[in-house]
Amino acid sequence: MNIKVETMKSTDAAVWDTYVHAHPRATLYHLSGWKNVISKTYNHRSYYLMAMKSNKSSNSPVKPFSVSNNGTNTMIPVVGILPLIHLKHILFGNSLISIPFFDIGGLLASDEEAEKALLNEAIKCGKKLNAKNIELRHIEPISWINEPSWLAATAKHKNNSTNPLPITTKSHKVRMLLDLPESSEILMKSFKSKLRSQIKKSLREGLNSKVGGIELLNDFYKVFSANMRDLGSPVHSKRLMLNVLDIFPDKARIVIVYNGDQPLACSLVIGFKDILENPWASALRKYSSLSPNMLLYWTMLEYACNHGYRKFDFGRSSPDEGTYKFKEQWGARPSTLHWHYISLKGQTITKDTSEKAKFERAIHYWRKMPVPITKIIGPIIRKHIGL
Repeated sequence: MNIKVETMKSTDAAVWDTYVHAHPRATLYHLSGWKNVISKTYNHRSYYLMAMKSNKSSNSPVKPFSVSNNGTNTMIPVVGILPLIHLKHILFGNSLISIPFFDIGGLLASDEEAEKALLNEAIKCGKKLNAKNIELRHIEPISWINEPSWLAATAKHKNNSTNPLPITTKSHKVRMLLDLPESSEILMKSFKSKLRSQIKKSLREGLNSKVGGIELLNDFYKVFSANMRDLGSPVHSKRLMLNVLDIFPDKARIVIVYNGDQPLACSLVIGFKDILENPWASALRKYSSLSPNMLLYWTMLEYACNHGYRKFDFGRSSPDEGTYKFKEQWGARPSTLHWHYISLKGQTITKDTSEKAKFERAIHYWRKMPVPITKIIGPIIRKHIGL
């Protein structure tokens, strides 16, 4: 059966999201709303690819579905999607990423045929854009990505060459997931006594937490921007969080921990199906003795349990590093991430993953900059960094 791949139009958003919600392997970051979030914030061009065919095999994980259009139900032949964002900068490179700034994305399809059709179209798109590579951020690896037949097929995208496009998979990062019980009371009882005492310490110190929306954004960004400066990392634009709250109003929430009226820790969470995701969290280092970070994470977990979520995603970590051990103490378990890199220029992408070492001097000087200055300069740089 022939598969046709098209670029999603604004009128296709409902169809796209219907497919995402129906797919068992879909993630929050497959939703069409991220196209608008990233475009409105940073003006990056996007290529959201949809694979369609008239019939679906019986063993497809996603059955045919209908979408109401002007009072009529229309059968939608979508069999796969691939969201791609184009990041291009003279210093930071030229890449198509699915998707930047977050841990996961990549191909979402009903069968291998649709996956290959989407990736083949993505390679064509990347070549037209003169991109250096395509980056697909997957939870489960693409099973056929290194099969000889597929590698041989990629050679057609290279001028006068029989050599396949180099493909590298990096699996050095893990996603930390916590299975949640039916209530926050059960969860609290499951913690070790040391962890419970750390949470209670923050309460004894007089800290309190709030969960809300856009009214908490200024307090969120005050903490977030200061923490990013202390880490030596350019901060995202506040518009990014504003657009997340605007485009996902029913599922996105801000969490703040206060000492009186002063915010000490912050996070932003977004729900999708039975998972509550936490893409951003920060705490002010100079108040670490009050344990605001412990109350922050407990508030997020309590919120997740009380709102029916069954998993909490602590986000990306490197095994055995500090953030990994912090998340592990809450009971989170690692799930290996598989990031596939397809080189469109024929140069093999190195498996050296130590980005921090490359920018050690820049990190050192960034930490010395006043926070107000980093709020201005940071987003100009950060928009071009896909991590």
